Amino acid sequence: MSLPLCFINLARDQERRARLESELLRLRLDGERIEAVWWADLPATAQSALYSEKLNRQQYYKPLVNGEKGCYASHLAAWQKLLDSQAPALIVLEDDVQLDPRFLEVTQAIAALTMPWDMVKLMGREQEKVRARRPLTATTELIDYLRVPSMTAGYVISRAGAAKLLAARRPFGRPIDVDLRFWWECDLRILGVVPPVVLLDDTSLVSSIGQKPAMGVGAQWRKFRMKLQLTVLNTLHHLRKSLIA
Repeated sequence: MSLPLCFINLARDQERRARLESELLRLRLDGERIEAVWWADLPATAQSALYSEKLNRQQYYKPLVNGEKGCYASHLAAWQKLLDSQAPALIVLEDDVQLDPRFLEVTQAIAALTMPWDMVKLMGREQEKVRARRPLTATTELIDYLRVPSMTAGYVISRAGAAKLLAARRPFGRPIDVDLRFWWECDLRILGVVPPVVLLDDTSLVSSIGQKPAMGVGAQWRKFRMKLQLTVLNTLHHLRKSLIA
């Protein structure tokens, strides 16, 4: 079974849109464009419903820039689109990616999975930290992460995963890629594919998120503390899962 696919794109990023649509055409895939959220265009009431400065101070080491907020809001819109449809899952792409020839085969194999899952990342790190692995297709494996990577440029999300995230992440306080690494907060099962079937293309070298301000000593300390918390809690929650199993 082939899953519906959407890609997130700002109206001004015509080159990115053209390149991604060319990728989809090359693989004979249909994809629906989702207009990315330009944060400054949102009314104040919508901004406060989506982003919490209080949560940000509690959870993250610095305020989010508008591009980070708009990026998160765009993914929230994609998840809501899935729940508004009848589809069992949705492929979500950002607009700065290239697709491996195995992309369709892999996403069809994900759609056919009988085990529970909330999100399957289609791209990742060069060397993944893996708890377990199993064959997905003849040339790829499905992995259970020891430590979830931060990439959000390509993934498949299930209806259950979208419902969990929409219930727990409105409002949000961290960037989306960091929030997903705290998977236990939403009871998420995030899996991955190796080798990846989504890669960043040249347009990814110029971010649509915008410049992030330099960090002072205080922010550097808060970042260290957050990373330590992530490491400790990630380990404890994996241990808890193992004991329950």
